[in-house]
Amino acid sequence: MSKRKTAKEVLKENANNSADGRANSNESNTAQKCINFMGQRFIAMIFSAVLLIASISSLAINGLQFGLDFTGGLQIEPQYSQAANLEDVRTALAENGFKDAVVVNFGSDRDVKITTQQSREELVVAQLGAAIPSVQSDNVSVEVVSGSNDPARPNGALIISFSDASETLRQDIEGFVGEMGLKQYSISTLVDNNFTVLSAEGLQVFTETLLINTLSNASGSEVIIKRTEFVGPQVGDELRDQGGIGMLFALAIVMAYVALRFQFKFSVASVAALAHDVIVVLGFFSIFSLDFDLTVLAAVLAVIGYSLNDTIVVSDRMRENFRLMRTGDALEVINVSLTQTLGRTLVTSLTTFLVLLALFFVGGELIHAFSIALMIGVIIGTYSSVYVAANILLMMHISKEDLMVPVKEGSEEIDGMP
Repeated sequence: MSKRKTAKEVLKENANNSADGRANSNESNTAQKCINFMGQRFIAMIFSAVLLIASISSLAINGLQFGLDFTGGLQIEPQYSQAANLEDVRTALAENGFKDAVVVNFGSDRDVKITTQQSREELVVAQLGAAIPSVQSDNVSVEVVSGSNDPARPNGALIISFSDASETLRQDIEGFVGEMGLKQYSISTLVDNNFTVLSAEGLQVFTETLLINTLSNASGSEVIIKRTEFVGPQVGDELRDQGGIGMLFALAIVMAYVALRFQFKFSVASVAALAHDVIVVLGFFSIFSLDFDLTVLAAVLAVIGYSLNDTIVVSDRMRENFRLMRTGDALEVINVSLTQTLGRTLVTSLTTFLVLLALFFVGGELIHAFSIALMIGVIIGTYSSVYVAANILLMMHISKEDLMVPVKEGSEEIDGMP
């Protein structure tokens, strides 16, 4: 059986192994120094408590700003006759009633993808208001005809009603709609300061025609709409619920695995560290009102895997040292283990972070939130592997007895003897 060692012997052996036995004495002495990570554990506890309180409070008060995947809305794919300038597209949309629209290239530089949480009805009113200053959104209502037997009001037709209107406004609307190029529409006369616009081509055609008019005027090039897709809020609710269940299921599987692979106290510490990381990432998105969509949910699940990997490496070294070191309490064993794995942890985190920085700056708007979530996750995951998991192990009074290898019946264990 292997001989138990002191903390100094363990660190010296680790230094020699890391340098393949070729390290000089100065390097070995430096590597043998044990960093007192747990000397700052109370400061770390306060820091973690502040992060958790701020995150949970923001989530409870402000919630998450769910993206199109969860709330429902429109995905529109216009195609330009020449290369599209995305900044000009964003400016034109912002000036014409699109709130927080996400604009990215989709395929070639002539193809654009626009996503917005606004409904078609809201966009019709907003674009009319942007094109004609005298239009008051409070005085405009949009209706889609259904269950009608009136040939003048066919099913699927769009009716835009204007109240408290003037003849000047009616003429402005008539001129604007006429310039849009619609083929089947009619505008009623002004009666009691009210009039209506009926478009037999329907809401989708009217919305796309308005958008083509907006984008063409802003760019000076021909624009066609390749596809318009509506994501309903019911689908969004289902995605949100399944995403939450998936996250809880992942934490439960992690806890079961670590309990079987290591020991129950390690499983509690690991899952607590993962929960800490997830809450902080979600809190960051809540505090700064960043969009939370499916890419961010994927990033949060990736954070769970990344943080778990780092925690498992540290836990494995702790288990080995608890069995190997003949002297030293739990505090010293944990400090030695963290010191031994510090280099690997920092190198892994740094290389991952550099890749995420590249994604953040040149990856495009579509994965912008994804890279932010992972960068926060890498930073907080590295911190939690060192302080949160280890802190919880100390609070649960982890000891050598918890990790002793069971002695088979009929055999004797004599310390220091083969």
